[in-house]
Amino acid sequence: MSNTEIKGRLNPSRVRDHLANERTYLAWMRTAIALMGFGVVIVRLRAFRPPILPHPGNGWKLGLLFSLVGLATVLLSTQHYFAVRRDIDEDTYEPADRWVILFSLAITILGAGVIYFVFTAPLNPLSPVVPE
Repeated sequence: MSNTEIKGRLNPSRVRDHLANERTYLAWMRTAIALMGFGVVIVRLRAFRPPILPHPGNGWKLGLLFSLVGLATVLLSTQHYFAVRRDIDEDTYEPADRWVILFSLAITILGAGVIYFVFTAPLNPLSPVVPE
């Protein structure tokens, strides 16, 4: 009996598990691309309106942070994909809560940064939006 046949008998849903792992990995990649894209959009928004203040402000920091979290997501999700792949092959997979907690915390912090940035950025006096 070959090694593949033994693995197949230990976990009959092995192929389905690998495909689910790959779908999850691709979802993480889409999320990473969205985070990096959002970071670029935040930085580039400044180019669409004339600066009110003589200094560049803090928007670029928030955009850079989004992009860095996107890059970290690529690295961590790739590492996680291969770890889960190995665990599926060895039939020892156990879901880890730390990734969910880590990513939820990162998105919460980034979301708070966006809310802070939106509500503390000075309005352009030439803008059609009038504060009440």
